[in-house]
Amino acid sequence: MTLAAATNENLAEISNVLIYSAMAVYTLAFFAYIAEWLLGSRSKVARTASALTPAAEPRKVPAVTVNQAGGTAVLERPKVVVRAASGTRDVPDGPGAHGGDEQGDLYGRIAISLTVLAFALAFGGVLTRALSVERAPWGNMYEFNITFSTTAVGVYLLLLALKKNVRWLGLFLTTTVLLDLGLAVTVLYTESDQLVPALHSYWLYIHVSTAILCGAVFYVGAFGVLMYLFKDSYENKLANGGRPGTFATSVLERLPASASLDKFAYRVNAAVFPLWTFTIIAGAIWAGDAWGRYWGWDPKEVWSFITWVAYAGYLHARATAGWKGRKAAYLALLAFGCWLFNYYGVNIFVSGKHSYADVGLGALQSVGF
Repeated sequence: MTLAAATNENLAEISNVLIYSAMAVYTLAFFAYIAEWLLGSRSKVARTASALTPAAEPRKVPAVTVNQAGGTAVLERPKVVVRAASGTRDVPDGPGAHGGDEQGDLYGRIAISLTVLAFALAFGGVLTRALSVERAPWGNMYEFNITFSTTAVGVYLLLLALKKNVRWLGLFLTTTVLLDLGLAVTVLYTESDQLVPALHSYWLYIHVSTAILCGAVFYVGAFGVLMYLFKDSYENKLANGGRPGTFATSVLERLPASASLDKFAYRVNAAVFPLWTFTIIAGAIWAGDAWGRYWGWDPKEVWSFITWVAYAGYLHARATAGWKGRKAAYLALLAFGCWLFNYYGVNIFVSGKHSYADVGLGALQSVGF
C-alpha cells in the first residue's frame, strides 16, 4: 500500500471545510469586537486622566476652639485628604472594550460566543486532519499554523473562563489569527500525507505539542507587552500635562492600567518559560534517538536556544528593580521576535535537519520544532 493510499481523503476534505468555516466565524467575531469598541460608552473612560490629573489644592480652613477662659484661640492641625500625587501611576484599570456600556457589553458577549464557535470549528479541523492520516496534526508548516492559532485562541478563552481581565485582547487576537490562517490556507497549504521516517516517534507528540503551547502563550504575552508600552506612554503623557488625541483616549482609557498589563505579561511569560525549557530538552533527547547526537548546532536548535536565552534575560531583568517597565518590555518583544524567526524564518529561509523536503513556500515540509 502506498503512502498516498493511507490518507483518508474524505476526512482531509472535511478538515479543510472546517478550517474555512472557522475563518468565516472568526471574521464575524472580528466585526463584533469592532462593534464592542465603537458602540461602548466613551463617557466612562476618563479614569486614567482623572487619576493622573493633580487634585486642586484644598483650602485649609483651620478649626478654631476657644478655651474655657474665653481668651486665646487654639488652632488645630487641619485634617486634609488628597488624591495621590501625579506621577505615582497608581491608576485604576479601564472599563474594558465595551466602555462600561450595556450595548457595548452585549456586542462583546456576542463576539466571545462567536470566538468560542470558531475555536470549536478550528479544533475540529485540526482533529480531522490528524484522523485523516492517523498521526499528530503538526507534520508540516500548514498543520503547525492551524494548530498554533487554535491553541492561542484556546489560551485566550481559558483566561476568560478563569475570570481574568483579558477581554480587551479579543479584537487583536482574532485579527492576527485570521492573518495566520489566511497564510496557512494560501501560501503554506500542504496536502494531507504521511510523515517521513525520522518523525515516526512518540517524541513528536511530546516535543512539538509543548512547542506549540509555549508559542501560543508567548503570543498572548507579547500582546500584553505591546499594550503595556502604548498604555505606559499614554499615562506618561498625561502625567506630564500632555493632551493625547481623542482616538488614543477612547481606546487606551479602556485598557487595564499599564501596571496591570506589565504584571499580566510577566506572569504569562514566566509561567510558560519552564515548559519552553522542557521543550528544548525534549528536542535534544529526540535528536539523540533519531540522529545519534543530542546537539548538532542545527539552525532550529540554535534559534530555540537563542529564544530561551532571550526570555531568560527578560525574566531576570523584569525581576530586577532597575529593569522593570519599558526596558524589560523591549527585551520581551525581542524574545518573541526570536521565537517568530525560529518558526517562520528558520523554516522558510534556512535549511537544516529539521527540513524534510524542499524549503518552498508552496509545499513546505518541515516540522514545527
